[in-house]
Amino acid sequence: MNSQQLFRHSRLRLAAWYALVMGGILSLSGFGMARVLVQANWVALEREIESTAGTLHDSLEPMLPPSEDPTQVLQQIFPDLCIAEQPCEPNSSLIQRHTLGISDRTTYYIRVFDDQGTLLAWSPNQPQPLSDILDPEAWQTLQSANGDRYRQFTTILHSAAHTHAPGEAPHEHPPWGYLQIGRTLAPFDAELQRLRWILVGSVPLALGLIAIASWGLSGLAMEPIYQSYRRQQQFTADAAHELRSPLASLLATVEAILRLPPEQAAQVPVLLNTVERQGRRLSQLVADLLLLTSLEQDTTAKPLQPCCLNDIVADLTEELAELAAKADIHLSSQIIDTEICVTGHESQLYRLVSNLIANAIQYTPPGGSVVVSLATQDRTATITVKDTGIGIPVEEHSRIFERFYRVNSDRSRKTGGTGLGLAIAQAIAQRHHGQIAVTSEVGNGSVFVVQLPLVAIAPLSHN
Repeated sequence: MNSQQLFRHSRLRLAAWYALVMGGILSLSGFGMARVLVQANWVALEREIESTAGTLHDSLEPMLPPSEDPTQVLQQIFPDLCIAEQPCEPNSSLIQRHTLGISDRTTYYIRVFDDQGTLLAWSPNQPQPLSDILDPEAWQTLQSANGDRYRQFTTILHSAAHTHAPGEAPHEHPPWGYLQIGRTLAPFDAELQRLRWILVGSVPLALGLIAIASWGLSGLAMEPIYQSYRRQQQFTADAAHELRSPLASLLATVEAILRLPPEQAAQVPVLLNTVERQGRRLSQLVADLLLLTSLEQDTTAKPLQPCCLNDIVADLTEELAELAAKADIHLSSQIIDTEICVTGHESQLYRLVSNLIANAIQYTPPGGSVVVSLATQDRTATITVKDTGIGIPVEEHSRIFERFYRVNSDRSRKTGGTGLGLAIAQAIAQRHHGQIAVTSEVGNGSVFVVQLPLVAIAPLSHN
């Protein structure tokens, strides 16, 4: 499996897990909210039925007759209900309200039983078939022949006109009968069906959008890993290429030494110098790679300490003056008369400034100049290295800090560098919570600016 297939397979697996987790959470949340909504509507419906039944119960009790034959009184109390053993002829002229104007007869039905469970009166709109036998259970869910559902509530009726027997408390009334009030569940079922259709339609759509979003998110998540893998591949290829040339030259020189006839032994020291030169180049390349790796992985165990940038810039300007003089380049420094300190590793900061100055000298033609300046601005220490060298094309500015990257043939291995100088400088700047930037044009020189967080600033003491 090649790298492309590996990353595609990993992205697919990550997208599948994203979709599974997000889809599961969304589905559980959706069904949970639907369940809560249905339960809340059901509780509200039962409270409405119970409230209506309670109001009707309190209104009817004072009018309930104590006689054994309540037919005549029931006809007066319930003019719109059907009375037992009498013809049931609903009067269409009555308003669409039940007795006492409490319940809507298009939604509710009423049934009245005596204390023996005998049906006395009922609404003409009660669901069919409905048993005439009393079921004293408080709550019941019924279904009519046409499939409509009803919720029914049963409560006990007491007669307020009852004459109290000796020893009976005045507030105690014996049961007169039972009142049943039912409500159609058609609106509730319709709302439930709409909710089901919403879930059936929205959940697959949401899952589809989640799948698309998961694929995009997995791509975003995998992109840094893929780029890191590509950089690692490129670094491996570049390192192999950089190591191959000196190794090949080294082996060729050794082979030439071994093949020299005895009469040409005088050439051995010359060839050994070449071996030493290539060995030093290899050693420097390996050392730079190890340093870059330690900077990127932050494996330095030494504690941070205050470092004086004035001393670093001044010392390096003095140390590299001879190198600049050999190349016929004027090297100078501009340092403010103030001690500027940052927190970090002094050896790494030395390497940072040294790489920038050496790089400027290396690519500045004879007769040019390199100026190193140190200043402060907004709690930031600024080191500027300006040269009059060959310059860098604007389109290459974003790549010059890459490892082993060289702009053109003028910046080839013949200059003696390893191609890691600017990469190391940037890594050191980032390690010290700073940044490095470049301004350059071809033929007009370059300006490298390093900004580091300032720790302390004080007047420079002169001994």
